[in-house]
Formats: sequence, C-alpha cells, structure tokens
Amino acid sequence: MSATDQTPALHTAEWLLITGTRTTSDNQATSSDVLDLVKLFLNGAYADILKSPLVASYLGPTTKTWNGKDNIESLLDFSGRTQEKTTVEDELLRLVIIGSCVHAFLQTNWTGPDLHIGPLEVLGLIDLDARVLNEQAIAELAYRGEPAYHLARVATFLRVAQILIELPWTHSETHVWWSMRLWTLHQYVLDEPAALPADVKDGFDAFRDSLKQRGDAPLLGRFILERGLIEHHFSQDRNAAEMFVEAAKLTGLQYELTGALGKRTKFQQNALSQLVLLAESKEAPVDNIADDTKATIPETLALNDDTLLEHTQFTVSSSGAGALAHIDPGNQPTLDPLDQCILLALCLNVRNTSPVHGLTNEQMAPYVTRVLENPRNWSVHTMGLLLRARLEAGRTRTVERSVLQLQALVDQMKTTVEDAAKPADSAPASERLAYLFDLVLPSRWQMERELGRRLLELGVVRSALDIFTRLEIWDEAVRCYAMLEQPERAIQLVRDLLSGTRVESDTVTARGRGRLDKAREAKLWCLLGDLEPDSAEKHYLHAWSISGETSGRAARALGSLYFSRDAYEKAISFLEIGARINPLLTRTWFLLGCAEMRKERPDWKSARDAFAMCVAIDDEDAESWNNLATVYLRMEGSKNGSVGGLVMFVCDANADGSSCSAE
Repeated sequence: MSATDQTPALHTAEWLLITGTRTTSDNQATSSDVLDLVKLFLNGAYADILKSPLVASYLGPTTKTWNGKDNIESLLDFSGRTQEKTTVEDELLRLVIIGSCVHAFLQTNWTGPDLHIGPLEVLGLIDLDARVLNEQAIAELAYRGEPAYHLARVATFLRVAQILIELPWTHSETHVWWSMRLWTLHQYVLDEPAALPADVKDGFDAFRDSLKQRGDAPLLGRFILERGLIEHHFSQDRNAAEMFVEAAKLTGLQYELTGALGKRTKFQQNALSQLVLLAESKEAPVDNIADDTKATIPETLALNDDTLLEHTQFTVSSSGAGALAHIDPGNQPTLDPLDQCILLALCLNVRNTSPVHGLTNEQMAPYVTRVLENPRNWSVHTMGLLLRARLEAGRTRTVERSVLQLQALVDQMKTTVEDAAKPADSAPASERLAYLFDLVLPSRWQMERELGRRLLELGVVRSALDIFTRLEIWDEAVRCYAMLEQPERAIQLVRDLLSGTRVESDTVTARGRGRLDKAREAKLWCLLGDLEPDSAEKHYLHAWSISGETSGRAARALGSLYFSRDAYEKAISFLEIGARINPLLTRTWFLLGCAEMRKERPDWKSARDAFAMCVAIDDEDAESWNNLATVYLRMEGSKNGSVGGLVMFVCDANADGSSCSAE
C-alpha cells in the first residue's frame, strides 16, 4: 500500500494517541511499523516503544558519549529532518515518541508503577551515570527563575519530549494539543507557577477554534477542560469556571445541585433535606480498557463512625423538577469518566471562588460523592478520594479517615511493575494515565508533601519533618524546626546544603557543590536570608548574583526587604524585575504599587498599573481594589489641587510573607 493510501489511517491513529482510545478492529491493510507502535502506546507499553529500533534510529546513533556539560539537545541527531522532508508517517512517529516520553515521565513520577527503562538506554549513552544526565535535565527545566523539583526522576524524558515538540510540523493535526500538555506538565514540576508566553496561549486558542470545525463536541469538550485546568493552575478562576461549564455542555453532561429528603446519621428519626448533586452523561459510558481486564480502584477507606452514616440514605426516589427529575438520588446512573473529570473540576472551582467557611465544604462534597459513587477509572477515583480527604480534614469525626486515606493514596503510587501485573491488586498503566491530563492529580512528591503538611497541622511535627527531609523540601523542613523551637538547626541545615557537607539522597549525585543548579542554589541562599535577618540583604544579593540575575525568588526578596526599610526606589527596581520574571504573583504587584505610592514623589500611573495587575490576577483582592480606587482619587485630586484624607492598604513586607494594614 502506498504512503498516500495510508494517510487516513495515520491521521486517525494520531487522534487515538490524544484520546488513548483502544480500537477493537485490526485492519491489516493499513498496518505499518509506526501503527504497530501506536497499538503498543494504547496498551500502555511505553517501555517497549522507547526500546524499539525505530525510535533509536529516529533519535540518532545507537551509541553516544557525553561530556556531562552540554545540553540534552546535543544528544539528539535530527540532521536531514527538515520541514520540507517530513512525511505524515515521520510526524506520527515523532508524536508516538513524545507521548511515550511524557507517559514514561508521568508513570514514574505520578501514578506508578515504575518503569524498567531509563533515558540512558533510550538515548544509547554509554559509561554515564544516570543521575548526572537527570541533573542536567532538571537544570534545563528551570523556567522564569523558578527551579524544577530536583528529585523528579527520569526528567530527561520530559526534556526530550519538549525538544521534539519544538521541531517544525507540516502534517500533524494534534501537535498543538501535545504542546499544551507539555507546558502543563512543565508547570507542575516548577516550585511556583510561571506565566506562559503570550504566543503559546494564542496558539492554544487558535487550535481550539480549528477543533470546532472538526464537529466532535466531546473531543472539543476534553480540550477545553484541559485548557481550563491551566487557567485553574494560574488562579484564573473566572476563566476556568467558564471553560468547565462549556466543557460540560459539549460532552452533554447534565448536572444540578439540589436538595432531597434523607438521613445522614445513624440515630436520625426524621428525614431532612440533604444537598445532593444529580448528574447524568449524554450517553452510556464506554469502557476505555479491554474486556478481559477489570477496572480496579484505589483503596477506599470506610468512615467507621459511631454516629455518621457511610452514605446519605435518601428516602425519595426523585428530587425536584426539570430534566433530571427522574433520577433517584440514592441510585444514580453511571457517569462517563470524562464527565467525572468535569465534575471534579467544577468542584475545584467551588473551592476557588467561594469564601473559606463550612458552607463551601458542603457545596463541594456532593460533587465528590457523585464521582465516588460509580468508580470508572483509577486516576479519576484517586482524585475524588484526594478531594474528599481534603474536605474531611477540618471535621473532628472525619479527620482520622482524611489522614489515613491520604497515606493510602501515597502508598498506592509506589506500586511496582510486578504488583501492577496482577489486575486484582492494581490498575495497569494505560488506565492510570488515560485521564491524567483531565485532572489536577498531584505528583508523588506533591502528594507526600501534602501528607506532611496535614501531619504538621495535627501537631505531628517529627513525622512531618521526616517526610520533608526525605523529599528534600528544605523550606518546609525549616518550618518544622521553627515549630520545634530549633532555629539554629534550620540554619545549620541550609549552610550544610550550600557547603556540600550534607549528604543528600541517593537519587542525586554527590559531586560536591556541582550538584546544585543555579536556580536551586539561589533559592537556598534566599532561604538562609529568611533565617538570618541581620544578614538578609547580603544573602539575597548573593542569590541574585549566582543566579545570573534570573532568580525571581531573590528579586522578590530584595524588593520586600528594601520596602520594609522604606528604601522605595531600591524596592521598586527589584520588584519590577520580580514582576517581569513571574507576573502571576499578586503580592509582588501589590508591593510595587505600594512602593510607587509611598516614595518621595509618588508615581500614580505606575501605582495604578500595578494594582490593576493585582485585580486582573485576583478579582476578589479587596485591598488591591481599595488601593486602585485610592490611586484614581489621588490622580483626580492632584488635578484639582486637593488629595483629601484617603485610606490606603500597605504591607508589612517580609521575604516570605506579608500582612496588610490601613493607614
């Protein structure tokens, strides 16, 4: 069969890579080596793909040497692969490699089970320590002054995928979607969110418009859901909410938060109105896994309370009016996994756009309960259990299950390949990764960090310290030492890290000071500045210097320090740099606006622009709205020769936090 005759099958396979959908038909007439790799991808055999001769030939020579100093891109040979010479099959192969690298990275750092293959084998490197290559990849993943988590494993896979996605594309229909997923994943490994380039976001929006022409509403809904999760990550809650609602409309999901008579406690005599979420998918869900493999779910702990029921017992078979009036609140139809992801996203938005009080938890709980009622996918159910654990953390009767469930979720991600081979014990990798980009499921280290913080809230400081030390999250470890009233140990810890005398975990190489990339070392110097106020300026300036004047953390710390000393001109210079490096942090803009107002000759226009950025990022920032109004009144008053007595909110600036007061 000619390459032209294969083109429709190749394009179809390209969309299967995006959705992860398995096909029951096996058309031998359109078989090829690349299509065989697509089938392996859909079955979750990412290691087999990365070890294949076809992938090895694409990435360059089978054996290479590396001096340990050049970047990762120098290991890849794309000579002759110009835009004019690529074919549909070439680009499909590249997408298979990108998807396999991404999923290998996710499987290792997010869902488990561990892969028995590393970047060295894939790239054909010889006589090289895998940790050295991983460190180089971690250093290259630093972005806008924000370091990547230094214990992320097989980070080279992520870098290879990033390099491949930046090559020219001529025939591919989905490379923009993969680019969006890579940007999202990159954000998750950074210490703080860092703004995406404007042209990148414009590319996502243009792809969204082109996807509408395809006429596949559920597919468009999935893209918009993933796009909304990016907005959620950047705390753009209003935009995220609109996208989540639009995604629900496109998939045909119907949902309604209403009330129904029921009992919540074991001793309740009379049925009372209980909040419930009624939801129904447009079509009956289709399994995303093979018929001979049953879906497995994470360990779901029972409440075992002497008063509360495990589930609300509804005493009515229908509730309210409208399109969902026929649904029995106690026996609702099974939802499609993608619709479950949308409900969990809507649940996240309730948390983000509502005040922190008990009613918010009551609003969120029905969304989580509705998803947990009908397990359909391992990762979706894991996310539901995680959200339930967060909601239950503040209640006396549920706090124990909250902590134990969080511990169980951490433990399940450590499943080995041998365990995953037993369907009764765990879910296969293909199921775990099927909807991962449609969720906000934390990585292994983020999940353990959350467990440590939960223990810290309960006063179990030593156990929390053990977790943070093992994860090498030193700012949290320092916080634990502060709670234990041992600040000197915190200072010694940071100094030992900087001097190289402290031995780190086996996952990072012990090469003395060389093991610290610039972004990480700058962060440690900033942390030392937080701990030693008398030498703070010296440490922050040193951090700024060794980072090559790229550390957003150092710039923000210096701006805050000079602001607290009333050195507003110096503060403004560093705050402006910090805002340029990472424009998503409202506190930087707020301090900048306050400094512009309080310097000897106030710059009202600059202050206005700074506070306008604050409210653009967070439209519920009351202090910024107040200051923005104050600035406008001052500007108007200066024209009329009177400024009046106006209230302005200012910050007591510290390197690691601030509190606002009126003056």
